[in-house]
Amino acid sequence: MKAFDPTYKLLDEMYQDEYYPNLLVDKVKDELQKVIDLLEGSETDTEVVQETLNEAVCGVNDLQEEFDEHDSEIETVARECIAATVAYILEWFNIPIDTEEAIRERDW
Repeated sequence: MKAFDPTYKLLDEMYQDEYYPNLLVDKVKDELQKVIDLLEGSETDTEVVQETLNEAVCGVNDLQEEFDEHDSEIETVARECIAATVAYILEWFNIPIDTEEAIRERDW
């Protein structure tokens, strides 16, 4: 069982930018935490991991309206930040899934 990197700040760039309400960045983080929790439980089956990634990304998709309501949106900076975070998670746990494949369900 491998714990996630305690020094890595999930979605740090979004937290540092006032354009993204922390309340909503927390919700994105919660979705990604589900993937981390799965991987910390020693899951290595890429199909299972991809299913969980799909669910997490769909959960982020569902937040778009809330971002709009707060005069924000999941745009370039957020997309790149989320993708970089997913890539880091996969690399940390040595999961051989390409980042674009990992976030394939995104509509942002």
